[in-house]
Amino acid sequence: MQRYKERVPDVSGVINAMIKEGIIRQADDIENDHIAFRTMGVPQLGVQSLEKIFLHYGYVKKEHYYFAGKKLDAWWYAPPAPHYPRIFISELRVSELSAAAQEIIHSYTNEVKTDPVNALNLDDTAAVDRFLHSALWRTPTLSDYKTLATESEYAAWVIYNRYYLNHFTVSVHNLPAGYNTVADFNQFLEKNGFVLNDAGGKIKKSPDGNLLQSSTVAKMIDATFANGEVFPIAGSYVEFAERRVLPQFLHLPADQIRREHRRDGFETGNADKIFESTYSTQTKKSS
Repeated sequence: MQRYKERVPDVSGVINAMIKEGIIRQADDIENDHIAFRTMGVPQLGVQSLEKIFLHYGYVKKEHYYFAGKKLDAWWYAPPAPHYPRIFISELRVSELSAAAQEIIHSYTNEVKTDPVNALNLDDTAAVDRFLHSALWRTPTLSDYKTLATESEYAAWVIYNRYYLNHFTVSVHNLPAGYNTVADFNQFLEKNGFVLNDAGGKIKKSPDGNLLQSSTVAKMIDATFANGEVFPIAGSYVEFAERRVLPQFLHLPADQIRREHRRDGFETGNADKIFESTYSTQTKKSS
């Protein structure tokens, strides 16, 4: 989270605005609903590799999601205890891209000869932290990045950022009244100058109406490519989630509501639009 805060201005911006407004007293008061990672579906890498870290720490693999238009698979992982965030890991179906895009991707990922997680001491949390912020392949050229972006902005994001944390998510439902719905929290965000992803509407809502999500638009960051070329690309962003109490628990007093009483899991339709927080259709609004 420290590196993420340093690289994503909206993280400190949102936290500071919440403190100034009196919603929270300190950053630790925020409940982190989930964190998300993006990966490439290639030998030695992808979900089958990265998930080993979280399974080791007691996370449990749950439902699978498929995003046909974006050529992505994803899974979510339930934490070993309620105060830990859920994990959401997505993976690009590289084999479904054009031959030219596959050739570019493999020219980088083929540098990874064995599953790098197998070489990690998973009990060494500092080593795991370093790994999640380490380059797995050489720095891409700007030309390769741009070529990939024309076909898959997800592919371009990952080829540059590797396994860098894609976003973390503020749980809004446990915040004070007036801020504890996505609708109310969006108003607070926009009042404070944050630009929201409006793909599919600023509020993404599950068919059952019990999972509502929104997100900031990723800010552009100056990325240094091979040969020292500098070009602005989408960084990471912040997401907000409202998990409503399930119908069978609506009779419970507010002070007895726990995580298990609320809508769990994810929703393909919501996540599909949240992915676009790093896409040019959205980032052009914040540049």
